[in-house]
Amino acid sequence: MLNSVSDPSITPADGVVRRRLSAVERRRQLISIGLAQVVETPIQDLSMDEVAAEAGISRSLLFHYFPTKTEFYVACIGAAGRRILRTTAPDPELPGEAQVRQMLQALVEQIARRRSFWLALVHGHGVTDPRVSEVVSSVLAVSTDRVVEALGLEASQRPVVHAWWAYVEDRALTWSLPRDPRVSVAELVEECEAALTALLEVSRRRER
Repeated sequence: MLNSVSDPSITPADGVVRRRLSAVERRRQLISIGLAQVVETPIQDLSMDEVAAEAGISRSLLFHYFPTKTEFYVACIGAAGRRILRTTAPDPELPGEAQVRQMLQALVEQIARRRSFWLALVHGHGVTDPRVSEVVSSVLAVSTDRVVEALGLEASQRPVVHAWWAYVEDRALTWSLPRDPRVSVAELVEECEAALTALLEVSRRRER
């Protein structure tokens, strides 16, 4: 079993014997290394040798934890999705509208700061594995649920919020490269808030 894998300490060229990692720690280390690469590198160019070397382990041991390059890539993308959800989580103590504004600002700033990171998650650099799409769907679903809960919306309005997040993503990507100097982060957030208000109002009128 994975937890009983022998993962010997490595004595590198500097002569320092590093602590033996548990299976969980080693997987976490490898995914962290991979995350730094997949945000910039298409899967076909991802070097498993470089990942193993940076971790200080053999290529064969890396493939024990992740049997294929795709398995490793999917694990990294999954970690990326969880990271985005952590960094965009609202403060539940805030009023609903303030929670939405907080989520919006966090997402816009993340896309602006690490545009390649977001594109790697959403577009997957050409990986057709359905699990990559599941990660993206999960991020959108959780983000949608957070807005619905924060604003106390009806279940019938959930599809509107889900579609609105796609608008937010596209607007932030367009604004961030090249950065539009005429629009600040605060103004972009305000614009996206206004778009949500308008969409929800249209939805409510149709239901009357």
